[in-house]
Amino acid sequence: TGSAARALGYTRPTITRSHRGRRVPMTDNGATAGTGPSMAAGPGSPRSLEAAEYAAFAAAGARRDVPAGGVLFERAEPGRSMFVIESGSLRLSFGDGLADRIVGPREYCGELGVFIGRHSRMASAVAEQDCVLHAIDQTAFEQLLAREPLLVARFMRRCFAYLVASETQLILGLRRRNEDLMRTLDSLRETRSELGLAQQLVRTDELTGLSNRRHFMDVASRRLALLGPGEKLGLALIDLDHFKRINDLYGHAAGDTVLQTFARIARKRLRDEDLIARFGGEEFILLLGNASIDSLTQCIERLRQAFAECHFDSMPEGTRCSFSAGLTLLNPGDPLEVRINEADQALYQAKDNGR
Repeated sequence: TGSAARALGYTRPTITRSHRGRRVPMTDNGATAGTGPSMAAGPGSPRSLEAAEYAAFAAAGARRDVPAGGVLFERAEPGRSMFVIESGSLRLSFGDGLADRIVGPREYCGELGVFIGRHSRMASAVAEQDCVLHAIDQTAFEQLLAREPLLVARFMRRCFAYLVASETQLILGLRRRNEDLMRTLDSLRETRSELGLAQQLVRTDELTGLSNRRHFMDVASRRLALLGPGEKLGLALIDLDHFKRINDLYGHAAGDTVLQTFARIARKRLRDEDLIARFGGEEFILLLGNASIDSLTQCIERLRQAFAECHFDSMPEGTRCSFSAGLTLLNPGDPLEVRINEADQALYQAKDNGR
């Protein structure tokens, strides 16, 4: 058409503007010649308009001046126009960790606002420099399409190809971010597992696998503080009889086996809410929930009988092991250390009375 021929033959006249008190010619992309690098996009830029396209869109749009730092549009606001840049530059900020993009003279942005209408903006646009823009709304775009169908069709085809490529890059980027996130989560799981293992080691006796003294004191103190009126806890201090003799006669490996065997028997015969711990050396301590002196005594007797029936390959046939125990009850408000000392005194009395 004649209008198409005019568009293809369009040449923007050279104009001048003041630059530090002197007249300086401007290039057709709005950058001043000889004053620094041009902001114009190169020929291969995906957002660069051809000369005919730029002329047609600039003529169809309404001029708009945006000072440096001015906001052209905000992310997520409905878009109704696209913009062609005559001079200056815009920063497009997408958020979500995506890189910002700079668009300059003869480039465009916001095209989905005219393709779709009231499209939610995917980025915020802020002027990096004083900008001269041309705003093309849907009505102006449709009129341009009617006048220049081939030119607009080529433009739209290139836009859609760019959008598809951008979407592909976004998907790949999100996939990489997801992979990074999964690696981070795996690292956190490993760290949590290592932390859990460290905590377990801090509160566990390495040889027997039972709670250690520190963990027992922490748990017993908390449970004692939570006792209600009339509730009682059973406390027993247990000492394996003649343990030094076992070590001296049969070796420390045999002594370790005896300790481990007692721990296994205790775990098997105690309830989940009961707590048994290695208190030090061959001494163990037991906390029995909801106890009376009779139920505590019966529990200790069951452990004693089971331990006495054990056979040890590292010791002569017929060798039997035993233990002595001191018992007491914990009432609400009792000092834990005092009650442990009472159990300790009862333990030594039991040893004096015969093991």
